[in-house]
Amino acid sequence: MGVVTFAKGGKGKGGKEAAVEDKKGGKGDKGGAAGGVDVAKISAETKKDAEERMKKCINVVADGFNTIRTGRANPAILDKIVVEYFGSPTPLKQMGGISVPDASSLVITPFDKSSLRDIERAIQEADIGINPNNDGERIRLIIPPMTQERRKELSKTVSKMAEDGKVAVRNVRKDAMKKADKVELPKDDKKALEDDIQKLTDSYVKKVEDMAKAKTDEVMKL
Repeated sequence: MGVVTFAKGGKGKGGKEAAVEDKKGGKGDKGGAAGGVDVAKISAETKKDAEERMKKCINVVADGFNTIRTGRANPAILDKIVVEYFGSPTPLKQMGGISVPDASSLVITPFDKSSLRDIERAIQEADIGINPNNDGERIRLIIPPMTQERRKELSKTVSKMAEDGKVAVRNVRKDAMKKADKVELPKDDKKALEDDIQKLTDSYVKKVEDMAKAKTDEVMKL
């Protein structure tokens, strides 16, 4: 509650004493505080948290797209393959160098040649549609050409991943607004925050859609 002081009124209108309210705690207080709530801080933190989580959603979608095989050799198709190495599950990409000698093949040169058979077995069990060729020194993967039917199947997988990504982004928006609802924000400030979060959501949904279109074009390209 503001401190009220009284100043003697002059010959002004009515000749009454004017009540002067101390600005401390009033509407003119800087920093966006309202009723003890720092509106500016809450809005900024809510938007920052939401954007960080939406970025993670985008990264998950991107990682998923990278594992989808297209007609060209891409080391990312090996990212999720784990090798049982001396009883310890180890990511394949940590076990050797992966090169792309041409558009249709990958070559894996293990740091430890004794792991060749383990790597070969892991690739076969991963069922990525490529048979590994072990020559005793390295493993070569020849990327087989895809049929049109297979390309269509993969494009559906891309669409499913993209849809899951968009749902995840929208769930972030929902969570952000639930958190904001727990704080009593002024009506106009709450509406402004909702609008900002919605704009953020729309921008990240658009990013997912653009990524999906690019990946679908890559998959369908003969």
